Amino acid sequence: MTKLVPQPGIMDIALYVSGESTLAGRSDVLKLSANENPAGCSDKAREAFTRAAHSLHRYPNTDHAALRTAIAEVHGLDAGRIICGVGSDEVLQFVAQAYAGPGDEVITTQHGFSMYPILARAVGATPVEVPEKNRKIDVDAILAALTPRTRIVFVANPANPTGTYLEKDEVLRLAAGLPETVVLVHDGAYTEFVDGFDGGAALTDQFPNVIMTRTFSKIYGLGGLRIGWGYAARPVIDVLNRLRQPFNLSEPQMAAAEAAVRDTEFTARCQSENAKWRHWLREALLGHGLECDESHANFVLARFHDAQTAKDCDAALRADGIIVRAVAGYQLPNALRITVGDEAACRRVAHGIGQFLAGRA
Repeated sequence: MTKLVPQPGIMDIALYVSGESTLAGRSDVLKLSANENPAGCSDKAREAFTRAAHSLHRYPNTDHAALRTAIAEVHGLDAGRIICGVGSDEVLQFVAQAYAGPGDEVITTQHGFSMYPILARAVGATPVEVPEKNRKIDVDAILAALTPRTRIVFVANPANPTGTYLEKDEVLRLAAGLPETVVLVHDGAYTEFVDGFDGGAALTDQFPNVIMTRTFSKIYGLGGLRIGWGYAARPVIDVLNRLRQPFNLSEPQMAAAEAAVRDTEFTARCQSENAKWRHWLREALLGHGLECDESHANFVLARFHDAQTAKDCDAALRADGIIVRAVAGYQLPNALRITVGDEAACRRVAHGIGQFLAGRA
């Protein structure tokens, strides 16, 4: 038997489970489990990726300068305050490594993204879960949970898997209520689906302990390339860069991401289509008698009468070749998270759910 002993907290980690993409015996699978962009990625991003393949024998640039400049120009930010990572998950990992450790506490919320407690345990810290209010982040609950051991507060806004959104004034109240020794991570993976929302960027100007994270996996359709970024005060970015591997992103990754962020016409079109079919899908689910909060992301959360009904509906959809996401692991056993697809996908999944419910009436 091995005598190797891992660091405290590692064996307490429950492995992350991603959304399924295949069903045995089915070739016509409709995958609505991973919040992917049904339009794919920008043609310009695909072309940039292909061109970059001609230099695969070259080491990539280590400072991500071109990509950071593109992000800064499109979003009106300071390129020197941007850090790029292998998905926003890697940036979140840097934050945990830099600011938490054994004996510290990391606050997450009841239905928060499951990676947050994993990141806390990976550095030996203790995740502290606070309740939400009607599937929405409760600022008062977070502030009440603060202790001298608190080092990081993780919030996703809009939230996954609920799709709920914490208004700007509430986020500001949260940031203002935290001690300067506590890092607030505003995870904005779904920022682009909210009209006029900066993802928390302005907060980083006012509060040096706020970090905003973003991703290219959702509206930009580059989930397969794993690219994300963070934005914070320069001293914070300087700390995080000391943890970053110098060649963490390849040239094709950066080339595709730069082209994607600059193709604002594609992004605007995806945002508009998502809003249209998100509204349609929610109305269809409400029409079937289900509960469904207004979503501000690229998915909706359908809530059934009880956990068994949700489980049976999931099974019925799978039998029909449709994969959605069961979210019992997020303390939502009576719910299914459904990615907003294109028109055909939305109509197909709504019809499938309607057929299931009609058969149980």
